[in-house]
Amino acid sequence: MKAITTSAALKTAIQQLELRQANELILLKEEVAKTSESFKLINIIKSTFKNVAAAPDLKTDIINTAIGLTTGIVAKKVIIGKTLNPLSKLFGVILEVFVANKVTKNAEDVKSIGSIIMKKLFTQHTVLEKK
Repeated sequence: MKAITTSAALKTAIQQLELRQANELILLKEEVAKTSESFKLINIIKSTFKNVAAAPDLKTDIINTAIGLTTGIVAKKVIIGKTLNPLSKLFGVILEVFVANKVTKNAEDVKSIGSIIMKKLFTQHTVLEKK
């Protein structure tokens, strides 16, 4: 900025700075309003759902998790059954979580094994019906 030597130049510089300050205040208020709007709970939930829906592997992850949870529940029912013993119940919950975790992490292998088993079951079933 060049040196101000006259009172007219000083008044002009002050007016320019006041105009600049007013413009920046308007911009700042707009930014505060946008930020305030983005921090509202409903907008946070909306943006979270948009991000989750945009995830490419969401469908696969949901299916894998469902397979894992279902397998864990079935394993618990088969091994533990219905019991009133709190220690057995605790062991059943631990078993359920362990199986669900392992199956979820290896869901593709479980799907392929399940597919092979289903093919064998249905192939044997159709062969028996033909006889």
